[in-house]
Amino acid sequence: MTLPEPEAIVPVGDPATKRRAGAFRRLLTKPVGAASLFVLVALALLAMLEPVLSTHNPAFTSLAHVNVPPGTPEWPLGADQNGRDIWARTLASLQVSFISALIGASMAIVIGSILGLIAGYAGNKTDAVISWVFNLLMTFPVLVLVMVLYPVMGSSYQGMMAVFGFFLSPSIFRLVRNLVVSVRNELYVDAAKVSGLSNWRILSRHVFYAVRGPVIIASAFMASAAIGVQAGLAFLGFGSSTTPSFGAMTSDAFLNIYTRPVQMLWPALFLGLLSGGLVLLGNAYRDVLAAPTAVAKKRAMREAVTAEEALDKPPTPLTDAKKGGLLAVRNLWVRYPQPDGDAKAVVRGVSLDVAPGEIVGLVGESGSGKTQTAFSVLGLLPKEARVSADIMEIAGESLLSKDREAMRKVRAGVVSYIPQEPMANLDPSFTVGSQLVEPLLDRMSVKEAQQVILGLLDRVGIVDPQRTFRSYPHQISGGMAQRVLIAGAVASRPKLLIADEPTTALDVTVQAEILDLLRDLQNEYGIGVLLVTHNFGVVADLCDRVMVMRDGELVESGEVRQIFHAPSHAYTKTLIGSILDEDTVRGDLVPTPAHAAPMEDQ
Repeated sequence: MTLPEPEAIVPVGDPATKRRAGAFRRLLTKPVGAASLFVLVALALLAMLEPVLSTHNPAFTSLAHVNVPPGTPEWPLGADQNGRDIWARTLASLQVSFISALIGASMAIVIGSILGLIAGYAGNKTDAVISWVFNLLMTFPVLVLVMVLYPVMGSSYQGMMAVFGFFLSPSIFRLVRNLVVSVRNELYVDAAKVSGLSNWRILSRHVFYAVRGPVIIASAFMASAAIGVQAGLAFLGFGSSTTPSFGAMTSDAFLNIYTRPVQMLWPALFLGLLSGGLVLLGNAYRDVLAAPTAVAKKRAMREAVTAEEALDKPPTPLTDAKKGGLLAVRNLWVRYPQPDGDAKAVVRGVSLDVAPGEIVGLVGESGSGKTQTAFSVLGLLPKEARVSADIMEIAGESLLSKDREAMRKVRAGVVSYIPQEPMANLDPSFTVGSQLVEPLLDRMSVKEAQQVILGLLDRVGIVDPQRTFRSYPHQISGGMAQRVLIAGAVASRPKLLIADEPTTALDVTVQAEILDLLRDLQNEYGIGVLLVTHNFGVVADLCDRVMVMRDGELVESGEVRQIFHAPSHAYTKTLIGSILDEDTVRGDLVPTPAHAAPMEDQ
C-alpha cells in the first residue's frame, strides 16, 4: 500500500518560546501585573543605585540635624532622632530586603524543589523517607528556632534568612512532590526513558519544566514572607544595629511617634510597596498561567471566528439524505480557546444527516474530529468548547438553544450513546442492574424497569440475565459489558443511537457478534445509528452510508458500495487500503449459525 505524500510542514517557531513570550506579554496587559512589576523594578533600581543616590552614609550621624523634617536640602525625607538620613537608610534597607528575599526564597525553593523532584519521581521508600523528614521539619516552630539560632549564625540577617528558608522548604517540597507524582506517569516521561535520557535529565528538563509554574508563583510569596520576617525580627532587635532595615527604622520611629509621626510613614510605605508588589505579581502570574484574560479571550474568539468564517465558507453538504430526517447538522464548528487567547477549531463546517432506520458511519483516524462531532450532538463537550452551527436538530427539534436540563431530557428519550470503553463507563461501586434500571425510574416502577432490563439483557445475547443483573462490573467480561451498555442504550427506545467505537476494545470474534447485535436491534426498533469508527471494515459490515473526516473536515461522503468501489479522495483510499481481510477472519473464527452453540462472554 502506498501512502499519500505528507503535506509540507511550515516552521512557525519554537512553541515553548512562543508560550513563554505570550505569558510575559499577557502579564504586561494585566493592570495588576504591569503595575506590580513596575513598582518592583523601580524599587530594585533604587536599591542598586544606592551609592549614587544617597546623600549621606546610612550610619552618618549629625546632632545638628536631629528630627529634621522632610524637604530640607540634602535631607529629602528628613532625619531621625539620632540625626541619621532617612533617605539613605531607606535605600540601604531596600538592599537588605531584596537580599533577605533572595536568600530566604532561594533556600526554600532549592531544597524543596530538588528533594520534591527526587521523592515524587522515585516513589516507594525514597518518597516515604524524605516525606517523613519534611513532615518532621514542619512540626518545628520556625520563628522561635530562627531567634534561638541567631547567635550561632553570626548575628547576621543573612544567616537568619538562611535558617528561615531552610525551615520554609517543606511547603515547597510538598507542592513539588505532589505535582511530580501527577506527571511522572505521563507518556512523554516514558518516551524520555525509552530514548535513554538519564533520570537527572528527565527530572530537570521534562518533569520540572511541567511543574515550574506553581513553583514560580510560590517563590513570590516566599520572598514576601522572608522580607516580612526579617523586618519583624529587626523590629524586635535581632540584627546588627549598624545595618539599616525597615524593621529597625520602624522601631526607631515608634519611639518618636508622638512628636514626629511622619518618620513612621517611610519604612511602612516602602515595606508595603515591596511586599505588596511581590504578592500581587505572584497573583497576576498565576492568572496568566491559568488562562487568558476575559477581554483578550473574547476579542481573540471574535477575531478567530470572523477570520475563519470569512476564509472558510461552509462546504457543500456531502450527504445524500434529505433535510428534515432524524438528525440534521449544517455547518458545525467546534472551537477551543488557547492559552494565548486564540481559538483552535477542531471541527470545521461539518454537515451530516441520519434518516430513521439508517446506519451512517463517521470514519477517520484519531484526532480527525469525529468524536467531537458526535459529542456536539449529545451536548457532552467541555464547558470551554464553543459550538456553533446553522442547524443542529433531532427529529425536527433544535438542539442549539437548549440548556443542560433540556439536553438531559433529550438524552433520556430521544438519543442514546454507546461508549468505546465499556468497563470505564460502568460504576464499580454498583451492580449492573441498578445502573441500568436507574434511568428508567422516571417513567415506570422499579419492578417494571427490572423486567424491561432483564428482557433486554436476554435480547442482547447474555445467557444468564439474572446473574449479570446482580453482578458488579468487575465480575463480567469486556464483551458482556459492551452488551450491557447496548441494552442500557436501547432501553429508553431512542430514535437516534450514537455508537463511539463500540468494538474497539473487544476480541475479533466478540466484535463480530456485537456488530450483528447492533444490526438486529437497529432493524427491530427502527433506530437511526451514527457509528463513529476508524475501521472501514466495520463500516462495510454494518453501515448504509459513510462520511470520511480528516483534520476536522468532511472530505468524502456517499453510499458504502460507492465509496468502496470508487473512492475519490486519496485519504479515503488510504483508509480502505489499510483494512484487514475481515471476511477471512470472520469465516475462520466465527461459527456459522447452523453449527454455533450459545456462547456466554465470560
